[in-house]
Amino acid sequence: MTIQILKTLLNQAGLIAIFAIVISQSRTVKRILIRRKLSYRDSVVIVILFGSLGIAGTYMGVPVHGAIANSRVVGVFVAGLIGGPLVGLLTGMVAGLHRWAIDIGGFTAFACMLSTIIEGLLGGLLSKRFERVEEKWFFAMVAGASAEIMQMIIILLIVRPYNGALELVKIIAIPMIGANAIAIGIFIAILNNIRKEEDRVAANQAAIVLLIARKTIQHFRHGFNPETTLATAKIILENTDLSAVAFTDNSTILAHVGEGSVHHPQGGEFQTVLTRKAIKSRKLQIAESKEQISCTNSQCKLQSAVVIPLMQGNDVIGTLKIYREEKNAISPVDINLAKGLGSLFSTQIELRMIEEQAMLLERAELKALQAQINPHFLFNAINTIVSLVRTDPEAARTLLQNLGLFFRNSFQLEKTEVSIHQEIDQIRAYLEIEKARFADKLKVEFKIPTSLNFYLPPFLLQPLVENAVKHGIMVKRDGGEILVEARVDKKKITLTVEDNGVGMDVDQLKTLLGENNNESIALNNINKRLITKYGEKFGLLIESKKGRGTKVTICIPEIVK
Repeated sequence: MTIQILKTLLNQAGLIAIFAIVISQSRTVKRILIRRKLSYRDSVVIVILFGSLGIAGTYMGVPVHGAIANSRVVGVFVAGLIGGPLVGLLTGMVAGLHRWAIDIGGFTAFACMLSTIIEGLLGGLLSKRFERVEEKWFFAMVAGASAEIMQMIIILLIVRPYNGALELVKIIAIPMIGANAIAIGIFIAILNNIRKEEDRVAANQAAIVLLIARKTIQHFRHGFNPETTLATAKIILENTDLSAVAFTDNSTILAHVGEGSVHHPQGGEFQTVLTRKAIKSRKLQIAESKEQISCTNSQCKLQSAVVIPLMQGNDVIGTLKIYREEKNAISPVDINLAKGLGSLFSTQIELRMIEEQAMLLERAELKALQAQINPHFLFNAINTIVSLVRTDPEAARTLLQNLGLFFRNSFQLEKTEVSIHQEIDQIRAYLEIEKARFADKLKVEFKIPTSLNFYLPPFLLQPLVENAVKHGIMVKRDGGEILVEARVDKKKITLTVEDNGVGMDVDQLKTLLGENNNESIALNNINKRLITKYGEKFGLLIESKKGRGTKVTICIPEIVK
């Protein structure tokens, strides 16, 4: 009889595997599984879905001596593993109370109810450890077997007469422990594969955004116009499987490539209501059908779209639109792609605006400021992010955010003063990217009191830190440390950037701030700006010793806002 029960439960394991495959195709389930933190609604969905699976496991059970050999634990235990203690407990209560209420199986009803609830809770208590292990399916299988062993012990402790309970356990223990553990392992393996697939898709998406970034960065440097948007739209279409890509300003179509280009001509008025809505609301808009797109051309084949407003500072200057020809075809990947490209292009457009403003400055001043935005740093940063895309997508996304923050702040040339905290955020973004490249060779310490609140001209500290990294630490074989410090003394603010790098000899130090030294444009620019704003006594103070490091000090009057 034991063999027959085992065969039946293994067949049920196959059905459970099919169930796992089916639900894994659901958008709702996918969304829940890829989240690290569940919402209230997500938890309710898991309890209902997996509680129902537990109930089904009861009905599919095999009658054995007044009890039931079943697969009820599978849904309950899996719910606990992916949802946590509360979800596991509630799912166990749903399946367990049902088992007790309908009184299937006679004398083990209460024991089975209790063990089901405890197994759900146990799965939840193991959820944090489950998230940390590499082989999740194996962990789940072993843990599931342990949970079933616990159920057998509960039956022996509670069910009476004891001889009947013992005889029952002898028959059902091996089939239920083995088959249900296998079913739990299979179920988790299938669900875990969803997360891996989503991570792979996210990594590919990040790689696509970076590829497009490299290919398009030159275009928006020449303005946001029909020529630059057309070239950019073609690059996006060539590197994705989208049906069409378009750009608009606030009134006309700047470019449209792909399906629908005939009735969406360059220079023509908007054909879609969705575009007007995106501009007016300043928020991303999604259409899942032709009716939602509301194209005025009845022959238009485009049936799904994402429209994202493009920003220049706080103003909407146009939109980026990506289209597909199928209904309900917009995936989370498409949405994230649109968001990523929208943020990227907005930054590039702002760069163009900044460059136009910078042209009003004197030629030498412009050259000095532009020297802060080193193209080699951008390309090195992109290469670093690309190398992390497959191995550590989360780190790649974080670095991409830091890169965006760095360049966004770098291009705010119209500001005459920024807070010390904004300047430090800029430095941290830069250093996070450099740390990803040089790992343990670079260590940085900040001593900036949180209570300190003052404003200073932009781009004073970041170039000093960059110099310390490039010319002090990275040329040193074992790397080194950088200290960034701020302190108030007698109504004067002292800022220092100190490194223990290779340092400089006396002759190098003497010529560092010389007029004809083309290798220290940034330092000369900072020194001139300080003297111009605060007076001769507030220029840079540079101290350095060969082989011991360099210390750069800035003193400015205390200006609190």
